[in-house]
Amino acid sequence: MNASPADQRRLLDIADLDARIRQTEHTRKNPPQAGRVHELLARRQELTQELTARLGARDDLRAELSRIESDVAVVDARSARDRERLAASSNPKEAQSLESELASLARRKSDLEDGELEVMARLELADAAVAEQEELIAATNAEGTELSAQGKRIVAEATASLEQATRDRAAIAQGVSADLLGLYTKVASRSAGAALLRRGTCEGCRMVLSGTDIQSLRQAAEDAVVTCPECGCILVRTEESGL
Repeated sequence: MNASPADQRRLLDIADLDARIRQTEHTRKNPPQAGRVHELLARRQELTQELTARLGARDDLRAELSRIESDVAVVDARSARDRERLAASSNPKEAQSLESELASLARRKSDLEDGELEVMARLELADAAVAEQEELIAATNAEGTELSAQGKRIVAEATASLEQATRDRAAIAQGVSADLLGLYTKVASRSAGAALLRRGTCEGCRMVLSGTDIQSLRQAAEDAVVTCPECGCILVRTEESGL
């Protein structure tokens, strides 16, 4: 195939734009923040599960404390009743029984208050553990929100760049012959499509051409469309080619 050197050079612009289109399309679908955002989502799920467990433990302690407080109230009420009965009693045997029961109730209340203090101390630790977990979740959410916003900005920028590159490519492709563009499209499916030959090196695959290949290129007509013997892309020859 033959094509004017000017048309062949336009293929370099098209190849550059195609590379940009591929890159921006990849960025648009896979913003750099996406991986970390997925990690944070998994992390938040783990933290939330742990928070649920800590909330359950705290609720159990609150229920236990409420039960103890209720038992203390019962003991206080019974003690008050017994003191009233003792004050009104004139029966020594009944008075002795009431005093014995009051002593037992006092010991019971002391045990309950000791347990209450222990539960309150554990509840304080449980409250702190819940608060700590909630802070971790809040920090995870904040980082995720910021990264998501960054990702959306990058996707928007990539989309705008993709649209611009697509328009630029269409404009350049209009000036290239259909046959040459068809060949480029075919070889671009398995290589860079088109690349500059610079100082005997194909910039598509970065391979240095052999002396025999260089000699063949020297003998080719200026408008001949030649390809890289290594990667198959269209080699665009210029004054930098070293021929």
